[in-house]
Amino acid sequence: MPKPEDHLALAIQLALENVQTRKGRPFGAVLVKDGQVVATGVNTVLSTHDPTAHAELEAIRAAARTQRTPQLEGHVMYASGHPCPMCLAAMYLAGIRQVYYAYSNEDGEAYGLSMSRLYAELAKPLSAQSMQLKYLPLRPAGQDPYEAWRQINL
Repeated sequence: MPKPEDHLALAIQLALENVQTRKGRPFGAVLVKDGQVVATGVNTVLSTHDPTAHAELEAIRAAARTQRTPQLEGHVMYASGHPCPMCLAAMYLAGIRQVYYAYSNEDGEAYGLSMSRLYAELAKPLSAQSMQLKYLPLRPAGQDPYEAWRQINL
């Protein structure tokens, strides 16, 4: 049975190969269930121009498609680097509750690969954050999308 270190080593190898092939930033992720690799992902932000194409999200997307479910309870994420807030949120949404990572934000700081500033920004109250988030309760005439969802999912 593989150990956590084995899966983490694979995530690091994926990150290294991703850099060597110039496909993206040095991040790899391995999603495991019951000791078996279910999906892997690498950061493709630079090659796809997609700011959400992080290694962890790519692994989650691949697993969700393969398993035909957005719920990945019981899966464990192994990431080469400290997951960013977006990736952590996606893991929460998917039901992933265990994550291992090899490189910290502090490790990545000297290389411009730290998310420490983003974490600090998100720790501020919404009113103090640099992005303006405004509630505008618009309810056009016609069927409400939330009500339509409730009706379909009764």
